[in-house]
Amino acid sequence: MNKPKFFERSELTAALWAFRREFVIVGIFSFVANLLMLAPTIYMLQIFDRVMVSQSELTLVAVSLITLFLFGIMAVSEWSRSRVLVRAGVRFDEHLSTRVFNASFESYLSQSTASPSRAFGDLIQIRQFLTGQGIFAFFDAPWSPIYIVVIFFLQPYLGMLAIFFAIVQGLLAWFGHRQTVVPAEAAQRAGQDVNAYIQSKLRNSEVIESMGMIGNLRTRWRKWQNEFLHRSASSQTIINKVTAWSKMLRYSQQSISLGAGAIMVIHGELSPGGMIAANLLMSRALAPIDQLVSAWRQLALTRAAFERLESLLNEYPDRDENLRRVAPQGQVTLRDVVATAAGRQEPILKGIGFEVPAGTITAVLGPSGSGKSTLARVMVGIWPAVSGEVLLDGLPINGWNRIELGPHLGYLPQDIELFEGSIAENIARFGQANPEKVIEAARCAGLHEMILRFPKGYDTPIGEAGGLLSGGQRQRIGLARAVYGNPALIVLDEPNANLDDAGEAALVRTLRQLKEQGKTVFLITHRTGAVGVADRIILLKDGVIVSDGPRDAVLASLRPPASQSPAPQQPPAPDLGTPLPA
Repeated sequence: MNKPKFFERSELTAALWAFRREFVIVGIFSFVANLLMLAPTIYMLQIFDRVMVSQSELTLVAVSLITLFLFGIMAVSEWSRSRVLVRAGVRFDEHLSTRVFNASFESYLSQSTASPSRAFGDLIQIRQFLTGQGIFAFFDAPWSPIYIVVIFFLQPYLGMLAIFFAIVQGLLAWFGHRQTVVPAEAAQRAGQDVNAYIQSKLRNSEVIESMGMIGNLRTRWRKWQNEFLHRSASSQTIINKVTAWSKMLRYSQQSISLGAGAIMVIHGELSPGGMIAANLLMSRALAPIDQLVSAWRQLALTRAAFERLESLLNEYPDRDENLRRVAPQGQVTLRDVVATAAGRQEPILKGIGFEVPAGTITAVLGPSGSGKSTLARVMVGIWPAVSGEVLLDGLPINGWNRIELGPHLGYLPQDIELFEGSIAENIARFGQANPEKVIEAARCAGLHEMILRFPKGYDTPIGEAGGLLSGGQRQRIGLARAVYGNPALIVLDEPNANLDDAGEAALVRTLRQLKEQGKTVFLITHRTGAVGVADRIILLKDGVIVSDGPRDAVLASLRPPASQSPAPQQPPAPDLGTPLPA
């Protein structure tokens, strides 16, 4: 049996469709609960039209016990449907949380405007709506016509009055939807912007405090906060207005229906029990609509969250986990690669192309802003806006399963980012740590002896973002993480930026060891100490390769002619953009 096309339009709707059995069960319990909602009406009719007339206490006791029994069944039904929805919500979160994590991570990596925290917030919003009271209004709403039909049986005029109030409540719900969706979404976005602003500043609290920037930043925060408060107040004002009108309408309905019933009793067209019963039924018939009005803000936010999450999952589909490739050897090929960035007219990289055999150490040189770090991100497949071909062993690097490819790649970014945990956990990339491989990586980075001097050795916690370590220590731990597990391709972006002479000597030893192991290494640097280990040099300038070839040949081409060499007593300052051999 084919699924309805509606549920096949996206991964998110398909995930909801997978819980159709639970929704059917909730519908059955809702049927029982709403059917037993007629019990108070029947009880009222029996009291006024039978017990009061017969004055039989035995009849009163029997009717009361039966009604209490029905109320017990109704309570069990209400509790059961809530329990089913709560369990379904937990399973829904478990089913999608990994997908949302992966998609939001890829979205953030591609420099999208969406943030991972918003994606998980959207998932929580949907789950809470599915397990909250708002969803019950949709299961109870189909019973409103049934209650109105029962009112018609009691008194047709009261049935028409119930239809009138139902239409007015429906119009009020529609008005609430039109008026609250946009302000509610704007308030939510403003709140998220304020939270993101605060979090970004807390990460740099030391800089802010040391240079007295707190006052200026507080002024900016106050502007964002005032915008959030204004939008939130505007949204809440509209919601309160709709809720107030709904409450007035509900009280008016109770009074008017009771008064209309009294007129029918006076004219002998309705019994006193029927008057009370009709009033109860009318309140019950309009309750789901009233619930929708009360929960309209949550419904609007859930709908917006659903659309955002649906768009995110569609834009970043799940990768095929069954895709398996042979472990790469490290051959890197770029063909006519152009890398761009938002807000920048000219590309950062302009038609870059080269082929590096496996086992080659390549130094990438060039002045600041020439595109070296962008090239590093392109080669490891994490730069979002790239055209052309980036191949690893002849296969597009974006076609690899990243979890499968990760152990074969080593990357040391220019801005070292370590994570809260121990030294061993950071080196092992927070996977199942192999002590032998961790020590091997630390030795390769010249870090083993230094780690042993820490109080707890490899189990020493480094604090959030490695805040308990010096810049050089963070860089060398990042280098050990990059070479952990003997990856085939290693890209090092300014690995010696924070190293002293001893650290740079250790880096040179690391590069020589990687060269002996046949690893493909790209070394991006301004300093010349490690260039002597390279087999090949690529020189970038303004996003274009201006020189590419064997190390000695490229360095020779950079030396000034003998006739233009400066006087011995005035040696020129080294140009970090075009380094000369030491």
